[in-house]
Amino acid sequence: MKTSQAANIGVVGLAVMGSNLARNLASREGNVVAVHNRTYARTESLVAEHPEAGFIAGKSIDDFVASLAKPRTAVIMVQAGAGTDAVIDQLAERFEPGDIIVDGGNANFQDTIAREKRIAPTGIHFVGVGISGGEEGALKGPSIMPGGSEEAYRTLGPVLASIAAVVSGEPCVTHVGADGAGHFVKMIHNGIEYADMQLIGEAYDLLRTVGGLRPDAIADVFAEWNRGPLESYLVEITAEILRHVDGATGQPFVDVVLDQAGSKGTGVWTVQNALDLGVPVGGIAEAVFARAVSGKAEQRAAVRRLTAGSRPQVQQASPSFAEDVAAALYASKIVAYAQGFDAITAGADKYGWDIHKDRIAKIWRGGCIIRARFLDRIAQAYTEHPDITTLLEAPYFAQAVADGEAAWRRVVSTAALSGVPVPGFSSALSYYDSLAAERLPAALVQGQRDFFGAHTYRRTDRSGVFHTLWSRDRSETEAGGDGH
Repeated sequence: MKTSQAANIGVVGLAVMGSNLARNLASREGNVVAVHNRTYARTESLVAEHPEAGFIAGKSIDDFVASLAKPRTAVIMVQAGAGTDAVIDQLAERFEPGDIIVDGGNANFQDTIAREKRIAPTGIHFVGVGISGGEEGALKGPSIMPGGSEEAYRTLGPVLASIAAVVSGEPCVTHVGADGAGHFVKMIHNGIEYADMQLIGEAYDLLRTVGGLRPDAIADVFAEWNRGPLESYLVEITAEILRHVDGATGQPFVDVVLDQAGSKGTGVWTVQNALDLGVPVGGIAEAVFARAVSGKAEQRAAVRRLTAGSRPQVQQASPSFAEDVAAALYASKIVAYAQGFDAITAGADKYGWDIHKDRIAKIWRGGCIIRARFLDRIAQAYTEHPDITTLLEAPYFAQAVADGEAAWRRVVSTAALSGVPVPGFSSALSYYDSLAAERLPAALVQGQRDFFGAHTYRRTDRSGVFHTLWSRDRSETEAGGDGH
């Protein structure tokens, strides 16, 4: 062990993610890494299994803090919630002004904002850092989304850059913004991930149910897609999963897995916060709800009994059906990312963060779960057109959606006629049509709200806010309020 020198960074919490991150840090030239875990046996195990890392093992939290060079920097990798707060308090009691406490877990950004406010008066920097890429990313190079102060990033940034994934010579890390900005952007990343996975799942279901393809044949389709505009980590691993055969039964792996998907909360947080921000993220919401529906075993069984023998006949797939599904998947994916970046914009406006969307797209190109070829296009769009109101109006994406629109509509129609659920595809198309519509039925909704609750409305032909006296002579009066 490197006991002859102090560590420039430490990691607290040595479960798989924490251990892999510590190993990644130790593998980079210039880093000396201190490690500590509440259960010392885990610390001993990590040190014994990886002598090449030269870890400095701290048996107690005091040993750990004493092994850190000043200004001290410690990364917390424990379960979000009370465990994180306990470690923060332990470190804050021992750290000094200028030291840095980093929360690298999947924390709620609101908690990060509160923690930063609580720690700031001590002069200690508290930094919430979103880390994406799972266990492999933590070890080999994740996408990293740090928040916190500019001052803290001057110290922390080079260390994070040393362990991040690298794409086109650029490390996948950028200072996102103050206090909770890093965890907010990581939350949106995970929401987009939900949508991406749901859309891929729907594409698979369509190819199998309507297209009549077996999993191994669908794997070939996905592999082909991964050589074109749809190239992404998720499409790549989908092909591998669909080729996998269960060793116990000889059946396709996908056929022996229970069709009930769980979640860890970040997708739900994305939808909840988007509602608070007034940002429509229907693609992400439908992905969250689709997982919830999948887990309702009793309701699903009840409706299957009711509809047995009366389900729609599956439509015959056209020779170009797979190409249509690819186009629908791409268009729906664009919508999901557009909604995600709209949420980032709204969050930045509300919380006063100076978030550069082009930089976010760049750091998502490698290391993270949603890494994909078209993130280069998103980065380019926001670099060349930083003030666009939606990603859908960027020239490349506007043309891509226009080119795929007819196929997109054919796929959604075929799915509806065949009884195949496609909440992701259909909600994305409805969102697109809502933006494109000359008039929306919201005018009628405003009338309804005014009728039963005197909520007022605005007119198209003159300014002001109005109310109709519905229960009296139905004359119109000018009213206060905002007409919403």
